Amino acid sequence: MSDAAQLGITVPAAWTRRHLLDLEGLNGDEILALLDVADQLKTATGGCRHKISVLAGKTCANLFFENSTRTRNSFSLAAKRLGADTVEFSSTGSSVAKGETFVDTAKTIEAMGVDWVVTRHRTPGTPHLLARELGCSVLNAGDGPHDHPTQGLLDMLTIRQHRGSIEGLTVALVGDIAHSRTARANLWGLSKLGAHVIVCGPPTLVSQRWAELGFEVAHDLDEILPRCDVLNLLRIQFERQAARPFPSVHEYANLYAMNVARMKRAKDNILIMAPGPINRGVEITPEVADGPHSVILEQVTNGIAVRMAALYLTANAGNHSIADDKAGTR
Repeated sequence: MSDAAQLGITVPAAWTRRHLLDLEGLNGDEILALLDVADQLKTATGGCRHKISVLAGKTCANLFFENSTRTRNSFSLAAKRLGADTVEFSSTGSSVAKGETFVDTAKTIEAMGVDWVVTRHRTPGTPHLLARELGCSVLNAGDGPHDHPTQGLLDMLTIRQHRGSIEGLTVALVGDIAHSRTARANLWGLSKLGAHVIVCGPPTLVSQRWAELGFEVAHDLDEILPRCDVLNLLRIQFERQAARPFPSVHEYANLYAMNVARMKRAKDNILIMAPGPINRGVEITPEVADGPHSVILEQVTNGIAVRMAALYLTANAGNHSIADDKAGTR
């Protein structure tokens, strides 16, 4: 902790959790604690490029049961930037393929002396199950369409770095809301920090039920565009859909893709975001993706920062009992 203190890294009193499972269960102060520490760690590591030793001697295991490039590599780099070691697990060719349950696999990895299990799984609730079964910290790297807390956090960190505060901003999430864990993480996180959140897309992908939870629902991007401070353009997740939710990709792009013509009708300081991978010409055109309003690559860098914060805070959350964690209180 002395190295951390010298670097200006703190553990806010608001943070007491050993796990990071979703953003729905966090309050605004806890989300701000994660963002504040992410800023501190980004500065301490020279923009997420240099190593410090605040987590030396600890080990992070990445247990990914779904394919991932950005998130897996980001968590690995985050752990290494803080001086921790990593263990990489892939379900392909593993004991899971031979019939072992994922819980037994996780317990086996934990028995090797790891301090965190970072998990991605297609089944919603998987990280919550592991948090009840394991003694180490569990971090959710995406559980089906349910939640992706560090993606929501990196989006909020990027917005805050450009706007200073999230409170009072109008943020539109555009695209495949029905299947997007990124959308859910942003919905909970942004609303708890005081943003007005709009979900926008085809009626087949944006349910009116979101209005019952206090979010604005829209099906016409051109109508809401002049009011938006931030657009987060979500990928259409064909792999999670049983049927095509609109007549054609071309029609979707005509109605919802952010292009040069739409940029002319947007606010002068609008931020254009996308969680990736981006499909150029579908949800965004190359001119916009690579243009001056785009912060897509900044989101990638900030992904390392928030994952450093998640690792650091869960490792230093105090010594409250594991029994409380298994009861679901932390």
